[in-house]
Amino acid sequence: MLFSSMVFIFIFLPVLCVCYFVIPNRTYRNILLCAASLLFYAWGEPRYIILMLVSITVNYLFGIGIEKNCSTGSKKLLFILAVVYNLAVLGFFKYGAFFMRNLNIICRTSFTVSALPLPIGISFYTFQALSYIIDVYRGKTHAQKKFLNLMLYIALFPQLIAGPIVRYTDIENEISKRHESFENFTKGLEQFIAGLAAKVIIANNMAVIADSVFGNYKDAGACILWIAALAYTFQIYFDFAGYSRMAIGLGRMFGFHFPQNFNYPYIADSITDFWRRWHITLSSWFRDYVYIPLGGSRCTRIKLARNIIITWMLTGLWHGADWNFILWGFYYAVLLLIEKLFTGRLIKRLPKYLTIPVTLFLVVIGWILFRVTNITEIFTVLHHMFTPSGFSVRQYAAEHAAIMSRIFFFIPAVIVSLPGLKTVYRKLRVHTAGFALELFCVLFLFIISVCMLVASTYNPFIYFRF
Repeated sequence: MLFSSMVFIFIFLPVLCVCYFVIPNRTYRNILLCAASLLFYAWGEPRYIILMLVSITVNYLFGIGIEKNCSTGSKKLLFILAVVYNLAVLGFFKYGAFFMRNLNIICRTSFTVSALPLPIGISFYTFQALSYIIDVYRGKTHAQKKFLNLMLYIALFPQLIAGPIVRYTDIENEISKRHESFENFTKGLEQFIAGLAAKVIIANNMAVIADSVFGNYKDAGACILWIAALAYTFQIYFDFAGYSRMAIGLGRMFGFHFPQNFNYPYIADSITDFWRRWHITLSSWFRDYVYIPLGGSRCTRIKLARNIIITWMLTGLWHGADWNFILWGFYYAVLLLIEKLFTGRLIKRLPKYLTIPVTLFLVVIGWILFRVTNITEIFTVLHHMFTPSGFSVRQYAAEHAAIMSRIFFFIPAVIVSLPGLKTVYRKLRVHTAGFALELFCVLFLFIISVCMLVASTYNPFIYFRF
């Protein structure tokens, strides 16, 4: 079930809200949220709900075992077993087929490769379980003694299938002592609708252009490919940022405060700055649990290079079991190394009107590596993008009129991706009837989003498969 589906918007969420706020007791509310979360997950993937419940149970037992063991050796052994278990489950389902395909190529064997359907959200809830286990081992938090509470943390439906990656310490107190209020509910609903609009109005229309062009890129010239690359750049941003905002809004409606996941990444003035703004919860997860334990940046240049390359190769691999994701991770590792070792100080001195376009250009190239899964085709697409051709933009637009008509959605995409709109909106609220303006904007966005959902069956979600 997607947040941007009619079933979720008009049946699942309203029924859950009514039932939730009718129940006065915190424990029963938590039970209801757990049951609703399991139903939400089972709606799209019923056979893998057992896998998630087993994962929750195993991590619950490991957490208690790690905290209770005073012996350093036993505690460390349990911790290692917990980490190995989580990574093994993730590796088996997500990377098993990829490993076997490459083993066949390297060893010239012919093992049968049958890719298992990827359990929805396994990358996200596995990383949440890992952060819990690591923080218990480090003594940053106590092991959760109530199974229901740990289930609520890992399985809570707003962040279950696509993040943000919420750490246990972020919502530990709110699991049993959160404060629901009319203000939290309305602010959460406003965020949900804003995220829905970003997903449905902008991302879905950008997806039509990107999918059409990249689906048959040989019919497109350099200019059309650049349009498609920019369309995908906006698609993946509004797709994921919109979904994250919906998740954060849903969490707030029920009294939870999830961390911010995006902060206008396309105004970043360096690649380092970009990754402080894009998928913030994933970047900080790899920073705190991989990069810093490896030694971070306080080491020799060789070790720094090692730390960055390992961290970003793993980041790429986390996104998908294919070589293009590994190449994408390596691409960013190289760019970050160049900034750390050579250009960092220069970038700080240069004006932002130079550094922002250069950063955005590098990010767009990175999205080509992310979007085109075949390695050979990646270089073919890049070659076409930088090679003038005889393909006419006007002819392509005439032959694909329905697709290219979506190009007008670049206007709201650009406007909304900049912080200026938020500033103007805040000023208007101060100088006008703030509540009336807010109500009008929310209703307008909701109506437009629902109309677009009704009119189209095309509602893809990129991170749904990660």
